Amino acid sequence: QLQLVESGGGAVQPGGSLKLSCAASESTGSDYHMAWFRQVPGKERGDIAEREGVATIDADGPTTYADVVKGRFTISEDNAKNSLYLEMNSLKPEDTAVYYCAKKPVGWADFGYWGRGTQVTVSS
Repeated sequence: QLQLVESGGGAVQPGGSLKLSCAASESTGSDYHMAWFRQVPGKERGDIAEREGVATIDADGPTTYADVVKGRFTISEDNAKNSLYLEMNSLKPEDTAVYYCAKKPVGWADFGYWGRGTQVTVSS
């Protein structure tokens, strides 16, 4: 079964940067959409419905971003390494959250594969 493992989270001051990585346990080719979601403090961690979309990258390449991160975050992938990335710049305290990597096959309505998340804390 496909497994996703996030890494790269940590504590950073406002204005700082972090780069998150998500490693997939197997190659998924070009038949999947991938995304980063986040869950802010105070939300039930296990509840997928409480997670907000941050950025997506479609199977054929186009990317989308939540308005609150546009211009600051960049999603990318390296299919040769079965990896997804999220480069985060100009971080703000409101970016503090658990960040999750997710995948869904092309044609699925919802993301069905999730990692366990990595904590990002932005504070001075």
